[in-house]
Amino acid sequence: MAELKARVHSLESFGTVDGPGVRMVVFLQGCPMRCLYCHNPDTWEVNAGTEMTVDDILAQYDRNVSFYKRGGITVTGGEPLLQMDFIMALFKRAKQEGIHTCVDTSGITFRPDNPEVVARFDALCEVTDLFLLDIKHVDPEKHRELTGHSNENILAFAHYLAQKNQAIWVRHVVVPGITDSEQEWTALGRLMAELPNVKALEVLPYHTMGVVKYEKLGIPYPLKGVPAMDKKTAVHAREVIMAARDEALHH
Repeated sequence: MAELKARVHSLESFGTVDGPGVRMVVFLQGCPMRCLYCHNPDTWEVNAGTEMTVDDILAQYDRNVSFYKRGGITVTGGEPLLQMDFIMALFKRAKQEGIHTCVDTSGITFRPDNPEVVARFDALCEVTDLFLLDIKHVDPEKHRELTGHSNENILAFAHYLAQKNQAIWVRHVVVPGITDSEQEWTALGRLMAELPNVKALEVLPYHTMGVVKYEKLGIPYPLKGVPAMDKKTAVHAREVIMAARDEALHH
């Protein structure tokens, strides 16, 4: 049988923003979402990237293992769960070696009504220590406008992880005119109140650093003219979200 390979966009040896500690971050190729603020359009194409095996990635990890004492491996994308079999193979080996494992995902590939898909997610949970869950927008229609997809499966995935008691960090990007309303932040806080397994909330200000990638790829930038979000607004958004969560928990 041919050895399982992933299509890898890139590797980051010393990641400090994708899970706890210093981590090796594996960016996998391919994504079905088309988020208006995506800053990695070069990860969309499923058949691009470099083919790598589990051994290839763990060999890279071992080169810098002394830096990862309180970290581990995070797999992100693109949408990493398009290559779920590879992630499970990688994480199974990682767990055998005592390496902390983390997936950064939108949850878009989850299918709550498909027993085979749920069984595969059950298997993934067994070898995954932490999920970074990107919640783009709580409102279904606005989520579709923002990403091209419904958030139905994503919200189902969030509740699935809660039922499994899997640790998650929620990530949310604040974009001017799209996800910058108090109403939206309050809705996210109320959703988080339904998820007792949330261990952290990261509210990230929208930035324009991806514009140059669109230019290189010859793709029109969807948010042309939208300014970067100032960090103070992101801090305020986080306060509103957490206050809404606390209020929902105590009523």
